[in-house]
Amino acid sequence: MRIIAIVFVVLIHTDPFQRINAYGNMINFGTKTISRFAVPFFFLTSGYFFAPKTAHHNPIKYLPERIVKLTSLYLFGLVLAAPTFLGGQLVQAKFADQSLRATTVSSITEFLDPVELLYYGTSVSEILWFLPALLFSLLFVSFVTVIGKPSYVLPVALCFHLVGLLGATYTMFVDIPFEIRDALFFGFFYTSLGYTICVRSWEPSKKKGRLLLGFVSLFIVLQFIEFYALGYLLRGEPFGSYVYAPSYGISTALLSTSLFLFLLSRPTLFADTSLPTWGTYAVGIYVTHPTVFAILQDFRETLESMGYAVDSMIIWHLATTPATIIGALTIYLLAHKLRVIEIGGSHLPGEPWLKTRRSK
Repeated sequence: MRIIAIVFVVLIHTDPFQRINAYGNMINFGTKTISRFAVPFFFLTSGYFFAPKTAHHNPIKYLPERIVKLTSLYLFGLVLAAPTFLGGQLVQAKFADQSLRATTVSSITEFLDPVELLYYGTSVSEILWFLPALLFSLLFVSFVTVIGKPSYVLPVALCFHLVGLLGATYTMFVDIPFEIRDALFFGFFYTSLGYTICVRSWEPSKKKGRLLLGFVSLFIVLQFIEFYALGYLLRGEPFGSYVYAPSYGISTALLSTSLFLFLLSRPTLFADTSLPTWGTYAVGIYVTHPTVFAILQDFRETLESMGYAVDSMIIWHLATTPATIIGALTIYLLAHKLRVIEIGGSHLPGEPWLKTRRSK
C-alpha cells in the first residue's frame, strides 16, 4: 500500500491538467481531493508501529533510533534538493538579468532559516515538510505519554487539530496567523490516531472489511462534497475556474481512518503481488522526487520562455507524474548503487561508502 500512497503524494505535487482549461482544473481538483488520504496514511502508519515499542515502555529508549532515521532521510533529501533548487533560481536570475551573487546569498540565507529548516521543513523544498513533521509528531506523542498516559495522546492531539482545521480549511470562522500544516496541528493528530488504534487494539476483524470499504467510498464522496462546497459553492465561484486544494478537511480524517482500518482488516491484501516489494522504495521516491520534479519544472519553464507552450499540452501533463516517479526511483537506486545511501539501512549521505572504506 505504501507505493500506492506515494503515487498519490506525487500526484498532489505534479498537478496534472491544471491550467489547461476548466475541465483540466476539474480533473486536477478530483485527483487532489482523492489524494488527500496519502499523507495522513503515512502518519497513521508511523504512529501505529511506534506504539508497540513505546506505549508500555519508556519511549526515550526507542525514540533516538527514529530520530536518527528520519534525520538521515531529511538530510539526504536536502543534499539532493538544495543544489537543484539553487541552480534553478540562478537560471531564473540569469534570464532576468539579476545578480547571480545576490541570488546565491539570498537563496542560501532562505535555505538556512532555522525555523523553516528544522521545524517546518520548507526552507529548501516545501515537499520535504513531512519528515520534520513526523519527527516532531513522534516527539509530541512521546512527551504526552511520559507526562500522562497513552490514553491522553489522542484527545490532546485532537484539540490542536481542530485549531488546524480552522486555519487550513474553515478560515471563514477565525483567522489563524501562523502556519498550520505542520507537526503540531496536522501530523500530531494522525500519528496519535495510529498510535491509539494500536494501543487500544482497535484492529477490526475481517468480517468488518466490507463495511469499512463502504465507509471508504462514502467518505471519498463526502470529501468531494466538503471541498466543493468550501472551494466553490460558498465562495460563489464557478467549478473549474481554479483548483481549490486545502491540505485537509473534516472528511480527510474520516477517509484516512476508514481506509487504514480496512487495510488492518485485510493484512494479507496485496501480499501475493509485487506491491510489498515496491513498497520498500516508497520512502526513497518521496525523498528524491522533489529534485526530479524541480528539474522538470525548470525544463518546462525554459521551453515556455522559448515559445513552446508545453504547459497547455495534454501529453506533458500525462507524462509529468510517471516521469517524476521513474526519475525519483532511478536516482534512489543509483544512490544505493554508489553507496551514498543504503536501501533498508542508513540514509545519511555517504555513511555506507565510509563503512565500506573502513572495512577494507
